[in-house]
Amino acid sequence: MHYVTYLRVSTDRQGKSGLGLDAQRKAVADHVAGKGEIAAEYVEIESGKKNDRPQLARALAEAKRIGAVLLIAKLDRLARNVAFIANLLEAGVEIAAADMPEANRFLLHVMAAVAEHEAQAISDRTRAALAAAKARGVALGWSMPGRAGEQRHAARKGAERNARKADQHAANVLPVIRQIAARGVSLRQIADELNTRGIKTARGGLWYAATVRNVMARENEIEAQAA
Repeated sequence: MHYVTYLRVSTDRQGKSGLGLDAQRKAVADHVAGKGEIAAEYVEIESGKKNDRPQLARALAEAKRIGAVLLIAKLDRLARNVAFIANLLEAGVEIAAADMPEANRFLLHVMAAVAEHEAQAISDRTRAALAAAKARGVALGWSMPGRAGEQRHAARKGAERNARKADQHAANVLPVIRQIAARGVSLRQIADELNTRGIKTARGGLWYAATVRNVMARENEIEAQAA
């Protein structure tokens, strides 16, 4: 039996340091031992709250192409979202988790529903607590006196973080773009195929010829900065 493994960490820092990846890699290797072999590995650096997963899309496509099982180390490496799990299960690819080999389609739905409910409950409690504090006259966030400088610093950090995420997204999707471009097709055709595969842009939208061109140009800028 062949397996395509999908590993995910939540931040760029974790991805570069390998934090969490080694443990996930060992878990899937132990699961596969004696059962088959790992045909391909895909690593994603993205928040679990986001459904835009270029590497997961590639892993699913590869698993479907070669008739392999998509293997993850832990169920929480996918998403705490019922609709997201449902879409994965409808992709026509067998999915397995090393931490719960007995998990079936029904159990995956139940676990996703429970996790989604817990996340919503935490969010509701947080909003209620903030509303109560505001009602008591407590200054919250940037409305607190003397935080103007901190706000400007946070804005700069936010812009830098967004740029890093855009670079990471470009790095994730560029191998797919190169693969499609190798057939000698146009930018518009590349965009159409990315949309057909369900791969989103960095902002979660659809691809157009200009979007593809911008990502390819971003690669050149990154290489120039590194030179």
